[in-house]
Amino acid sequence: MSPLLLIVLACLGLGLLFAGLYFVCRRLDNYGFVDVAWSYAFILLAGWYALAGTGWLPRRGLIATLAVVWSLRLGTHLLKRVAAHHPVEDGRYVQLRKDWAGNFGPKMAGFFQMQAFSVVLLGLPFLLPALNPSAAFHPLELIGAGLWLAAIVGETVADAQLAAFKRDPANRGRVCSVGLWSLSRHPNYFFEWLVWVAFLVIALGSPWGWL
Repeated sequence: MSPLLLIVLACLGLGLLFAGLYFVCRRLDNYGFVDVAWSYAFILLAGWYALAGTGWLPRRGLIATLAVVWSLRLGTHLLKRVAAHHPVEDGRYVQLRKDWAGNFGPKMAGFFQMQAFSVVLLGLPFLLPALNPSAAFHPLELIGAGLWLAAIVGETVADAQLAAFKRDPANRGRVCSVGLWSLSRHPNYFFEWLVWVAFLVIALGSPWGWL
């Protein structure tokens, strides 16, 4: 299967999925759940590329595993947060209701489709390794995998430290400045960024990886 066909089918599949999700969120009257779906959608995309790709099987397995573990961690984290606040909606979507008040439904439906497209666009680092026929791991792929591991561990630790800080009633209204949070205002965002840098480094080990 050609790379273009893989991408087109991914766009169609995710477009249909997010179209259905739009109606679910409209029924729930809470569009914040799209953030959860966006995170989990990478599981489907990476799995699709790994199954339909023509590259070296161990490499397809590696990139799919890294993508799925990251996606599960982030998606589950967001699901807990959104579900805990439901039916109160994330402030971003409350603002969009105001900004798009005159034509909210169609604009939000289009927003959901843009979310689907962004998954495919950002998933390019998963596609390129899945098509790489080289029967050995490139040094950049091993470096990227190590960077990914460090990023996942760091993000998990940062989230756990923040959760522990919030559980203490004495910290109500205070800014978290313990552990990794004493070094950075947003260490969890830093490590999330580092995960994507790791995917970039892995992709650089494949032909056309510069894309």
